[in-house]
Amino acid sequence: MSTRLRVAGGRVYDPANRIDGEIRDVCIEGARIVAGLPPDAPTLDATGLVVMPGAVDVHTHLVGPEANMARRLSPERRRAPALAPGAAGAARLRSGTIGTAPSTFATGQLYSRLGYTTVLDAAVPMLGARQAHLEFGDTPLLDKGFYLVLGNDEFLLRPIAEGDEPRTLQTLAWALSAARAYGVKVVNPGGIAAWKAGRPLLDLDEVVPGRDLTPRRILLAFAAACDALKLPHPMHLHCNNLGTPGNAATTLATMRALEGRRAHLAHLQFHCYGGERGGRLRSRAPEVIEALNANPRLSADVGQVLFGPTMTMTADGRVAERLAELTGNRWTRVDFELEGSCGIVPYEYRERNAVHAAQWVTGLELMLLAADPWRLVLSTDHPNGATFLSYPRLIRLLMDRGFREEQMARLPARALEGTALGAGLPREYGLSEIAIITRAGPARLLGLTDKGHLGPGADADLALYAPDRDYEAMFQAPRHVFKGGVAVVRDGRVQGDIFGRTLSVAREHDPGVERWIERLLAEEGSLRVEDYVIGEDELVPTS
Repeated sequence: MSTRLRVAGGRVYDPANRIDGEIRDVCIEGARIVAGLPPDAPTLDATGLVVMPGAVDVHTHLVGPEANMARRLSPERRRAPALAPGAAGAARLRSGTIGTAPSTFATGQLYSRLGYTTVLDAAVPMLGARQAHLEFGDTPLLDKGFYLVLGNDEFLLRPIAEGDEPRTLQTLAWALSAARAYGVKVVNPGGIAAWKAGRPLLDLDEVVPGRDLTPRRILLAFAAACDALKLPHPMHLHCNNLGTPGNAATTLATMRALEGRRAHLAHLQFHCYGGERGGRLRSRAPEVIEALNANPRLSADVGQVLFGPTMTMTADGRVAERLAELTGNRWTRVDFELEGSCGIVPYEYRERNAVHAAQWVTGLELMLLAADPWRLVLSTDHPNGATFLSYPRLIRLLMDRGFREEQMARLPARALEGTALGAGLPREYGLSEIAIITRAGPARLLGLTDKGHLGPGADADLALYAPDRDYEAMFQAPRHVFKGGVAVVRDGRVQGDIFGRTLSVAREHDPGVERWIERLLAEEGSLRVEDYVIGEDELVPTS
């Protein structure tokens, strides 16, 4: 018999259905929201509680080779091991860590304890996809998927350089289906070749070393292909020159180049810097957010920096090398044949560091100046700007101007000079806007019509919070969390390890493209097509 439950009398925030704090019931039958239930259906009294859809993270880093390398690189960054509840609720101890790069099962529990029910990993290379799916099979309490890292790999750069649009489209369709990915992540297009040639920076119209290509041609080809394949989420773009003073010019040029095309700009804060290259970093967030506001085909997540220890992990090897040089920290790299690399560096953001403070300011300016919360959504680029465990603090910074100004007073004065935040930004987000940037907005940007809302037919993913003027405390400890209609968190305690779905897309492709890729691999590398293709029998059951 299917589960039935009436969540009764809560204050519901469901922006996708234009419900803004109304007292009403939410009805669950099985794994779905339904319009109503019989009067004798079991009831959970939600009087006095805030009811929202389960939260959705559009950009995080949880699985694959870079995540596993991060766990190995910094074993001292840990907390006590997690208890993994058994099927009957009995706790059993599992080996793992809960630090800046939590273990798989701990990741699922920690996200769930914040009210999150769906997450998308932002950067898995094709040769790391098999490992990513295995790790998803050990990450409970969440629906999850990943974007496939592309933009520097031979089997797509070659047809783009030749102007062969049909082969570009067919190859992209093959790659998505072979890896069982949900979307496409284009990282620093052409930048890996530039870095390997000793040119760490590459603007939009500079020629990629060794190729008759520019970053502009690469990103436009990918954007067009993603649209042609009708992917639910547009091209997810990590722009060129991340983290570099003056890179706002590259970002603005990229946004102009994409005029009329759908694209999602990842961790936008890291691409909004003024100043001369090699000089002082300052915020140009007002100009960048004005351009985003004016282009309804573009969306972004913020990639907010918050102070404290974290772990940077990026498919942009140039950035990792530069961070290691600046900090003197150890770092490591993972290379992939024909596909670029990723780099991992332990890191700590400090509020008295003027550069780190400027990054903190930049992200908040983006969020507080955004005209459309549906198109600029919350993220910290976990764990690059901060871990996802910092989300409640970011929410408080957006909702509580007094708290925000207390934190501003702790920063070096020069970090606020000439900034919109330093001049005073009075905006405070309300609960409905928080529900948009953490739930309804990400779900819409991902094309997940059954997520981010509480209308009939939606997944029965809910989070119930006790109101608190300390919004950080409120969003840090939901009273109840439901995943697919099952109560998975109660009073901050995980109730059991159920497993959600793995999200993926598949697009038909001409079998001839596999033969072309096989010949290319024989010419340039040492792998076979079969090494990239993940069969149905290789997936770990997650439901």
